[in-house]
Amino acid sequence: MRVHKACIVLLLTGISVATYAQSTQPIIKFPNDIEFKAPLSPGPQTAVLYGDPTKAGVYVQRTKFAPGLKVMPHWHPDEWRTAVVLSGTLYFGVGEQWDERKLKAYPAGTFYSEPPKTPHYL
Repeated sequence: MRVHKACIVLLLTGISVATYAQSTQPIIKFPNDIEFKAPLSPGPQTAVLYGDPTKAGVYVQRTKFAPGLKVMPHWHPDEWRTAVVLSGTLYFGVGEQWDERKLKAYPAGTFYSEPPKTPHYL
């Protein structure tokens, strides 16, 4: 299987829509202003564009995955998780066990959303 570097944006919602209004000022991030960090190496690089992922409420995060990186089955406790593949191809599978036969190719431009606590891998 050919693996491409994939970049996705996670758009995550919190419990209340009222928390959406975290700022009254426009937020603009040009590509050169976005600083990616890799908390675990080798691992995905992330950049928070809006909000705070450690708190309830809406936040937007970009994540870069290196070619061939495998993210083993896991799930997220937050509300619905929504993502857009910005570049490359993301191979995504649903389930508690790694199974390459279940991986589906999500090319650039793909939008997907998953309910909370859905086991998945990529």
